[in-house]
Amino acid sequence: MSYQQNKTGEIHFFTEEVDFKLEQKKKLARWINAIAGEHAFLIDNINYVFVSDAFLLELNKKYLNHKTLTDVITFDNSFFKLVLSGDIYISIERVRENAVKFKVGFQEELCRVMIHGLLHLCGFKDKNPIDKEKMIDAENMALLNYFI
Repeated sequence: MSYQQNKTGEIHFFTEEVDFKLEQKKKLARWINAIAGEHAFLIDNINYVFVSDAFLLELNKKYLNHKTLTDVITFDNSFFKLVLSGDIYISIERVRENAVKFKVGFQEELCRVMIHGLLHLCGFKDKNPIDKEKMIDAENMALLNYFI
């Protein structure tokens, strides 16, 4: 069986249980594809789903056995080693609160969380200080490319 990849992968954006309209979808999709490419990955299909805190909390409990709020959960559905496929759930409420907490704009925080989910698909981890530092460095580099 061979795998054929278009020039850019399929990136879709959805909302569930939250009133939110994503702007600049095409720019975001190009950016996400470019960041995947910088890490030597192709994108097959990634779904970004923007949700409420309650929705993401239920996913966190059901699939990860965590009983805490979070801003992002990534489900890796990849079949091929260097070809990304997955579902990335993002709490818009967490993004809004974290933007205030970290004194950054909503769009910057949203982009950071979106790329954080992608980096998990690329194999980045964030459970120990060294891995977390690598993740933050990769997020910062990706953000520079988006906001220039």
